[in-house]
Amino acid sequence: MRRIKLTLEYDGTGYAGWQVQPKSDTIQRRVEEALAKVLQEKVRIHGSGRTDAGVHARGQVAHFDTGSNLPLKNIRDGANTYLPPDIAIIRIEEAAPDFHARYSARGKIYLYRVLLRETRSPLSRNYTYRLSLPVDIENIRIAARNLIGRHDFSAFEASGSSIKDKVRQLSRLEIRKEGENLEFEFQGNGFLYKMVRNIVGTLIEVGKGNISPEEVKDILGSKDRTRAGPTAPAAGLCLIQVLY
Repeated sequence: MRRIKLTLEYDGTGYAGWQVQPKSDTIQRRVEEALAKVLQEKVRIHGSGRTDAGVHARGQVAHFDTGSNLPLKNIRDGANTYLPPDIAIIRIEEAAPDFHARYSARGKIYLYRVLLRETRSPLSRNYTYRLSLPVDIENIRIAARNLIGRHDFSAFEASGSSIKDKVRQLSRLEIRKEGENLEFEFQGNGFLYKMVRNIVGTLIEVGKGNISPEEVKDILGSKDRTRAGPTAPAAGLCLIQVLY
């Protein structure tokens, strides 16, 4: 039995997220179906984590086991012929028997893009969150510094999660202006449900002047989701890399 590691890139716009769901079109289901056609066997893939509906990935990682001796290139290229244009296996590797896409991961890097523009952008509407109002980027940066480190991030977790340990290490949160885009790049050892989008939503409120930079530290300490800002839309979020 071989264990195979996949790196996937996808546009999540038309999907109900990563995880297989009854009567829903998901990334996991599409990849499993494509691999099953190539390998002529039932395939179950395990991802590094779930991405929500509308969220994209440049470097999602998954693994699966197979009894097939088909060369890796044939598996990758064959599966890609069956996958739709908005999903692709970009790398395929043999993995150690004890490798696990989720449990072997040491961290993840996410990128969130905000389009700062008065008019909508037909070309980037599925990949950014547009703000027509100006925001104070320096205040956003000041507020973001309060979030770096090891904290209980309950205030930024959406309801619906059964995870009991809310402590995560956010090692990096870079905020940079790239043309019309304001980019938020997160690196951490793990993220709670919708944590990145809730942090971005809160920092945008800081940029608008609705929350002071100093308040963000209090919001974090309160562990109270109702004190933080709204959830930023899914379209702006992309999983860049899973770290092992």
